[in-house]
Amino acid sequence: MSDHHPTGIKRWLFTTNHKDIGTLYLWFSFTMLLVGGAMAMVIRAELYEPGMQLVEPNFFNMMTTMHGLIMVFGAIMPAMVGFANWQVPMMIGAPDMALPRMNNWSFWILPFAALMLVMPMFMGGDFMQGQGPAFGWTFYEPLSGQYNKLAFFIFAVHLLGFSSIMGSINIIATIFNMRAPGMTLMKMPLFVWTWLITAFLLIAVMPVLAGAVTMMLTDKYFGTSFFDAAGGGDPVLFQHVFWFFGHPEVYIMILPAFGIVSQIIPTFARKPLFGYASMVYATAAIAFLSFIVWAHHMFTVGMPVAGELYFMYATVMIAVPTAVKVFNWTATMWKGSMTFETPMLWAIGFVFMFTIGGFTGLMLGVAPTDFQYHDTYFVVAHFHYVLVTGALYGIIAGVYYWLPKWTGNMYSEGLGKLHFWLSTISVNVLFFPQHFVGLEGMPRRIPDYNPMFADWNAISSLGGFVFGASQILFLVIIIMTIRGGKKATDQVWEGAEGLEWTIPSPAPYHTFETAPEVK
Repeated sequence: MSDHHPTGIKRWLFTTNHKDIGTLYLWFSFTMLLVGGAMAMVIRAELYEPGMQLVEPNFFNMMTTMHGLIMVFGAIMPAMVGFANWQVPMMIGAPDMALPRMNNWSFWILPFAALMLVMPMFMGGDFMQGQGPAFGWTFYEPLSGQYNKLAFFIFAVHLLGFSSIMGSINIIATIFNMRAPGMTLMKMPLFVWTWLITAFLLIAVMPVLAGAVTMMLTDKYFGTSFFDAAGGGDPVLFQHVFWFFGHPEVYIMILPAFGIVSQIIPTFARKPLFGYASMVYATAAIAFLSFIVWAHHMFTVGMPVAGELYFMYATVMIAVPTAVKVFNWTATMWKGSMTFETPMLWAIGFVFMFTIGGFTGLMLGVAPTDFQYHDTYFVVAHFHYVLVTGALYGIIAGVYYWLPKWTGNMYSEGLGKLHFWLSTISVNVLFFPQHFVGLEGMPRRIPDYNPMFADWNAISSLGGFVFGASQILFLVIIIMTIRGGKKATDQVWEGAEGLEWTIPSPAPYHTFETAPEVK
């Protein structure tokens, strides 16, 4: 019988239990968050003042490249898959994921993919000279084609894609085939809906990324010239193919966070989610529109004015379903019986600061103004407001929200709130000044800069160091909660009697002619 319940390392290597696999994803993601965060600290330390202080320019470029790749593919995406593994079966009443062995495999590909991504940094030559990929996280051709260890990077991207596609197939199969009797699609909790739509997005766009890197591979090693102008190719083609993947990818990272926040806000507002159906349709609309706006990343490549006009209109249009979501979250809180426990603080922080990222996105989506903002720190500020105070805040909110359910123990509410306020103040000190230096014209991806940008960069770096240190506190809180603490009861949060983790599916139908029975 011992074979059926392995312990120790075997439990984690061979597990097909959705909760164990979810835990593996979340710990892998947190490890990558700390690795990518350490690289961000190197970037901010170098930019603390003008001049070259700490690192060689190529090493700086390697840090910016690896920071972006690790955060997107190693931290944000695996964390969201971890949440899906833990929560989706429980939310739909399924005993486990539909394809448990494939679930195990889709996780265990990830550490090897991450290893292949970072290995070239340590292969040959002086580490401080920057031997790893140093061509930016978007790996634009023809610059990336100059890199002599490109095959490692390409194979790592393929493995990451395999993992994502397998995880997505599993989630779709689980949701369509394993819902409890009576749970129709329009009764599913919103987190399940956001992941169902995200899974379809992943299956649609990951092969596009695979195609792009395969063309890079044949250009470098097999004599083709897809992106080589000298052989009749077109470097701008790479941008089209990459961003056809890259723009839906942004929504792949944020949609599950929308789902998490849509679970948390109704719980602490003690009201059902306002406009459940409109939230589902808005999510689907965002997913559809994300496929037809890709070239707003490319306004400066010299496309026809008609093309700029189309992509500008399409980009502005995607703001509409996103605004529907923000309105619905706000309406859910309106006149609710609100309390401000740690998960709610992170969720409200998400709504506020993600909206800032949305507004700057609208500015970037308007073609004439994008010519000024393009490739400046304004863009860096915009997407970090979307991905840090958006996706990462959603992840952290979800961890605090479900940690008592996962561990059986309550986290420290005082430390959780300290973590929130330290992070929120410092993240704004870190990223808000970057709007200003961007509008003044400071280009991104440079290790040295004009002294006129020095003051805001120093402030930004100080915010970065505090924000980075705050996440160590998060690690301490998680470990303390796992190891013990006050036992979580059905009530979970003080004064939150009868609150359920899955409250935001639609309220039970009644006519209000008689008061609904409260169980």
